[in-house]
Amino acid sequence: MQYFQALKMGQKRVQASRDYLNKLTNNRAMPALALRDTKSDVWEPVGEENYYAVVDESSGFVLTDTSGYIIALCDKDGFSKTLVQGVTLEQKEQIVKEFEKDNVPQFKGKVILPV
Repeated sequence: MQYFQALKMGQKRVQASRDYLNKLTNNRAMPALALRDTKSDVWEPVGEENYYAVVDESSGFVLTDTSGYIIALCDKDGFSKTLVQGVTLEQKEQIVKEFEKDNVPQFKGKVILPV
């Protein structure tokens, strides 16, 4: 796939995921990755499917923002499409309940966040 085709498709998928996360977080969601890093010259958009992930320091990340958790929506390979930072424990629990109610599965692997 050509770069611009992959980018446009990825941007649409990021926007759809961001719109959904914005509904749950009072419009605090930020866009993340639109393209997958394939370590080659092949351009691929992020996947269409949504998985949720809760990122904290136990996930192997050193969070410089100590005000809470990061909630991300990612594809099946862990490429984050949208995220919200600074989520408190109570907010995290409420958002996770909404994901479960909407049948959004939890991602159990390593989440790939934008640098």
